[in-house]
Parts: sequence; C-alpha cells; structure tokens
Amino acid sequence: MFFDRPASGELAVLVSLNFDSEAEPENPREFEELVLSAGGDPVAEITGRRSAPHAKYFVGSGKLAEIGAAIADTGAQLVIFNHDISPSQERNIEHELCCRVLDRTGLILDIFAQRAQTHEGKLQVELAQLEYLSTRLVRGWTHLERQKGGIGLRGPGETQLEMDRRLIRGRIASLHRRLEKVRRQRDQGRRSRRRSDVATVSLVGYTNAGKSTLFNRLTNANVYAADKLFATLDPTMRAVNLPHAGNTVVADTVGFISHLPHKLVEAFRATLEEAANATLLLHVIDASSSEMMENIERVESVLAEIGAADIPRLSVYNKIDLLEDSDPRVEYDAAGRPRAVWISAQNAVGLDVLSDAVGDLLASDQIRASCHIPASEGRLRARLYAAQAVLAEHRQNDGSTIVDIRTSRSTWQRLLKIEGLNSGKVVYETEEATKVADPEALGSVNF
Repeated sequence: MFFDRPASGELAVLVSLNFDSEAEPENPREFEELVLSAGGDPVAEITGRRSAPHAKYFVGSGKLAEIGAAIADTGAQLVIFNHDISPSQERNIEHELCCRVLDRTGLILDIFAQRAQTHEGKLQVELAQLEYLSTRLVRGWTHLERQKGGIGLRGPGETQLEMDRRLIRGRIASLHRRLEKVRRQRDQGRRSRRRSDVATVSLVGYTNAGKSTLFNRLTNANVYAADKLFATLDPTMRAVNLPHAGNTVVADTVGFISHLPHKLVEAFRATLEEAANATLLLHVIDASSSEMMENIERVESVLAEIGAADIPRLSVYNKIDLLEDSDPRVEYDAAGRPRAVWISAQNAVGLDVLSDAVGDLLASDQIRASCHIPASEGRLRARLYAAQAVLAEHRQNDGSTIVDIRTSRSTWQRLLKIEGLNSGKVVYETEEATKVADPEALGSVNF
C-alpha cells in the first residue's frame, strides 16, 4: 500500500509562497529538484506572498483560482505545495480543485519510499508514512463519514474509520519496537568498534553534494550515486585503511535539506545516530553551488538537532572541477590542523590529500610507539593484540618483547590501568626520546 506509485511521471503544478512570519523562506529551486527526484513533471509554478496562511485553503481565493486555471491549461493531475499544510486544508483544496494535493512532507516521504532498499530503511519510511497518514484518514472515507438515519442509510463509516486508526496505531507501535531493536543493534556495533579502537568517519552534507561518489572513491564500493536529491537513503559502512590512522570505518548517510520534516528526523533516528556518534564528520559541500553558504548553515542546523554539533569535523569542498582555476588543496587552522580540503570526487582529484588530512586528524589523539614489555607483563601484550593496536613485535633474548603499537591515548591509558602498571614497568620509545609510561604522565607527552 505504502510503496505503490504510478509507473510514469505526473504533471504537477508547483505552489510556493513566502510568508512574512518565516525566518527563512522556502527554496523554489530545491523544491523543483525534489519534484523531479520524485518522478514528477513540473508544468507550472505559482508563487506569491502572504502575511499568514489562509485558514481554510492555505492560499487566498485569488491564488486558488490561479492554481485552478493552471490545472485547466496544463492538464496537471497533481498540485504540490512547498509547505506543510493541514489535513483539513488539503481536503478543502482537493474539493475545490478536483485534483490531488500533496504537501512538502508527503513529497519527501514519497521520494524516501522510492529510495528505500534495506529492511531497516523500509521500516523507517513506513513509520514516517503511517504517522503522516494517521491524520489524513478521513479523506479516504468521506463517503462513509457519518452515521445516517433511516432504513438503508445506516453506514459503518465511523466504525471503519476508527478501525483503521486502531490498526495504524498498532502498526506504529510495532514499528517503534522493531526500530528500537535496530537501534540497540547499532549501539552494540558502535560499542564493539570503540572497544577495538576503530574510528568512524561519517559523511554528512546537503543532499546531492557528492557524498556517495566520494564514499565510492574512498572505499572502492559501488553505492548508488546519481545527480538527484536523496539518491542515498540507506546508510552504508565500509572499512578502509587510512595513512597515519589505520583501520577506519567510513559511513555514508542520508543527505540533509532545509526544513527536514520532524517525522523523518524521528523515524531515521537510528540512521542519523551514526553521524551523532562518529569520531569525525566529513562535511561534504558542493563548492559549485550558488547557495553554498546557505546549505552549510542548513546542515549545521540539522547536525545540532541530532546532537552532532560538537563532533570534530573536516569541511570537504567537492566538485572543484566545475570551478575555474581551482586546484586540490588543504587549509589549516591556527593550530596547524586541517580544517578544509578542496577536491573533485567525480574526477578523483585531491583524494590523496583528503586521505592524508583525515589521517592527520584521527592520528592527533593516537599513540605511535615502541613498547618494551617485560616477560612478566604478557597480559598487556595480549590486550594490545585484542585491541588491534600491534603493528609489529620483536622478541628479545631476555624473554621481553618490543612491540610497535598504534592506538588511541585513551585505550593505552585504559590498558595500563587494567593491568595496574606503575611508572617504570613499561617503557616506550618515541622518535624524540625514551619515556616511562604511566597513566598520570602520559597525558602530557606529545607524540
């Protein structure tokens, strides 16, 4: 029921208004791209300005007549609003125009339904659609809307409507339970990666910024990538080996848009948590977009909404092949850490620079050292192997071991604390000097 749709595109009249009360007006260009991504064929666009939405029709009577004229001239079968409209307004407009009406949230949900491929993605889309549909059931039962008096006129309308609502409430509760299980499974996977000291890098950014193309380049994957909004819906994760950082998990995530519907944010909470729990965020930005700065602000707003505002990030300015005289490069902050990289994922330009920059950021909190482990501390050696921290080891004549390690400072401190080691028991060497490792002094040592 929720994934059926016409096999071909539909002629659509687009309606986009600006309201005096809006802090940020809707983006007509983004709206048109959303319609095209859904398979629609925009044949007319109605714009205007109002101080506030009309209570009954959302638009004024004059604008409603203009929309009706556009439908008559173009033969459109659908009117799409670049706004969220109430169920009653949607029903009233359909009654006046004798045409199907869809709002912005319904449009985005339809795109998500087309893109969902995995079991988890379909569950999330169905949950969002059911919560959206639950307030619009009356429209499907207008012919049985009231109990009527008289013989032969008593209908089951209200009974059927309430039955539908109960069924939907039960299905929504079931989906919440199943998605909670998915959330716990993802949490378990993240805890396992943290125990193994594996960093996670999540690609985030405005939709159609080139995240999936970059993901394919970095991981040699074959994720679907296309020049359309929300080409990626289901999260994909791959393990890669980055210079200076070692084994790293890279995650491709759903793109953001302005005014992302709250129903989608809630339904896709389990997916968005991959970004909220990442070690590093790669904010992929379309450097060729005329609205680049606005898109950056929109992404920052969504990151704050999902609790990812404080996660370290690297800005990746993509599509420099569409700019004039722009070469791949890295920009650094005052502390000498990479803060922005300019690349072209489509042409595979600057990817080595990006990998080095990501590796440098991930390695800034890592230890690379040679540890002299006495024979009596064999358990520490075993724990280092369990944490996948050992790069190489060299046996000594006295039974001790020199182990080359690469791990995070927090993991190293945790292992020493578990073993109860004090100063002088484990010696590690860096390029600068040989120092004694202990949990107290380690924090002040730079590698």
